[in-house]
Amino acid sequence: MEKFITCFILFTLTFSCNNKTQDVVAANKKSNDLIEETSPYLLQHAYNPVDWKPWGDAALEKAQKENKLLVISIGYSSCHWCHVMEEESFEDDSIAKLMNENYISIKVDREERPDIDQVYMDAVQMMTGSGGWPLNVIALPDGRPLYGGTYHTKSQWEQILNRMKELYQEKPEDLIKYAAELTEGIHNYNLVETNPENPDFTKQILEQGIEGQRDQWDTKMGGTKQSTKFPLPNNLEFIMRYGFQSESEEVLKYIETTLNNMAFGGIYDQVGGGFSRYSTDVKWHVPHFEKMLYDNAQLVSLYSKAYALTQNELYKQTVTETLEFIERELTNEEGAFYSSLDADSKDDDGNLEEGTYYVWKKDTLQQLLKDDFEIFKEYYNINSYGLWEKGNYVLIRKSEDEAFATENNIPLSELKTKINSWKEILNTARNKRNRPRLDDKTLTSWNGLMLDGYIDAYQAFKTSEYLQTAEKNANFIVSNLMKKDGGLFHNYKDGRATINGYLEDYATVISAFINLYGVTADEKYLERAKDLNDYSLKHFYDEKSGLFYFTSDEDSKLITRKTEVYDNVISSSNSIMANNIFKLSHYYGNSEYKVIAEKMLNNVLPQIEESPSAYGNWLSLLADFVGPYYEVAISGPNGVEKTKEITSHYLPNVLFATANKESTVPLMENRFNDDDTYIFICVDGTCQLPVTETSKALGMIKRNFESNTK
Repeated sequence: MEKFITCFILFTLTFSCNNKTQDVVAANKKSNDLIEETSPYLLQHAYNPVDWKPWGDAALEKAQKENKLLVISIGYSSCHWCHVMEEESFEDDSIAKLMNENYISIKVDREERPDIDQVYMDAVQMMTGSGGWPLNVIALPDGRPLYGGTYHTKSQWEQILNRMKELYQEKPEDLIKYAAELTEGIHNYNLVETNPENPDFTKQILEQGIEGQRDQWDTKMGGTKQSTKFPLPNNLEFIMRYGFQSESEEVLKYIETTLNNMAFGGIYDQVGGGFSRYSTDVKWHVPHFEKMLYDNAQLVSLYSKAYALTQNELYKQTVTETLEFIERELTNEEGAFYSSLDADSKDDDGNLEEGTYYVWKKDTLQQLLKDDFEIFKEYYNINSYGLWEKGNYVLIRKSEDEAFATENNIPLSELKTKINSWKEILNTARNKRNRPRLDDKTLTSWNGLMLDGYIDAYQAFKTSEYLQTAEKNANFIVSNLMKKDGGLFHNYKDGRATINGYLEDYATVISAFINLYGVTADEKYLERAKDLNDYSLKHFYDEKSGLFYFTSDEDSKLITRKTEVYDNVISSSNSIMANNIFKLSHYYGNSEYKVIAEKMLNNVLPQIEESPSAYGNWLSLLADFVGPYYEVAISGPNGVEKTKEITSHYLPNVLFATANKESTVPLMENRFNDDDTYIFICVDGTCQLPVTETSKALGMIKRNFESNTK
């Protein structure tokens, strides 16, 4: 059996996705059951000759009734290799015939069903040592996996389908035994055990969290020493905070290098704003061109906070242009945010190619920019440094505007005028091209992240439109994504919310509502955050492990129930929840909340010490426990205005509570005075004498970590 699995692993190619989307030509084609779905990814497969089913009891019952193996194929709308495999295999009549006769085939949008994706991704990683999308799994009729891999060529996929069919016919008992063993392994995969040691959170652990990843840092180009570079905002945010609170010039220099080069690189859309998924090289130059809401949301937060710390105009420009992109491309009239833009679009010959919408030929630039081309090519490196392939250039910078203006003997004001003109010219030209496909579904968790991004941008720049957008989105979430029982839905499209919310939805929305209360003084946001938190404790919390399950106790059961703790490209739902509960414990003086947050952190402490770069958001919570951690209560007629003054500063160890009138929030009770606005600086409920000037309040807040244990 092991030899059989090993042979199949040799077929597996572990490509990461960055997706080519393919137009569905419905004319004269029969649709399958996916035609009733709202997911753009599932609808893209609705006219495949494969008789795809959506995930659900009906498909699983059909497989068990007919005693057929399952094909579970998982991807997402902007996944390049998903669509390559669709074109090569799932649109092929012979492959479709083989699948339809011998399997029940299920298509899953991983963004709509991250719970299913988690389970089968763990299975594939256990079998092959790696994973990616498309994720293709063959399973028993009850869903227990037997084989898994990522992208397959047509011939590979055909061989696997035939071999698995034969084995199930000839030796079903062997497959059933293997599936049972594998399922047990999936259940225990990345399982976090209860930490029997008493919590002992120290500054030394934070130092180890930095030292444990320092040798991975690329101090020349930023990011990590890898040929493929992903922005990891949660870890970069922790590193920035550590550099600030420990007053480490070396650490802050690394953060500056990373943020500068990401903003200079092709991973950032120099013409239209916004970030792509990741870069394929060490200099952040050539990206996988899809633009995801969650990346841009988190990077808006990161660059906004970096601006508050440094006042670097590059960071402000990056945030401003990214939010212009979000408003233009990924926001609907209801105030909801869409999910993504595809990497691929059609070229002039009608062929789908990756990056076609974003790249430039030298002669095209010369024609568009005319006399300005010579200075443009120096600024954006239309040379060997900026060349990608096939004569295409991905615009990339090397220096900040001030340095470039000095080097090229041009007044800074004139340079900025030229840059704005170039972007207008190129945007006009680019908008005449075939646009990338839009994934227009709304995901609650990603909207929570983007809502937080707008709040962070508002705090840094005081742009009132950012707060207006944030409140409009918050109202959309309450009106369209909240259930009658106080819970959340996960998705929304065409007026329909159909999937029960996951922990990530609760975690990100609670976080955003807490922060929205902090800048508006509107207590309804804090009350909703607390209500959602209590709902999560009721339906997701596991008393035994002291952590939260990813799925609700009201969801249909999968082959195992997973707990997410690893901070990946998005912070884990458990780490966000732990941070939320810690903050709510301060707002409400709730010691039970604080014990839960402390227990959660303590349980993952061994993993943090082993692999700190994978637990950036947990490390930020650890920094809060190590302290000092301040509660800043601002109460009085001008509470919101004084809050605006203070929050423009970088204060990662501060929780804000604001009131323009009498408040029922425990942290704010009995603090209001009609005559003046007072600022109370408190630690664990013990406050210094109030002050009325924000400068004095800022002087009372320490930046350094405590040296003693908590």
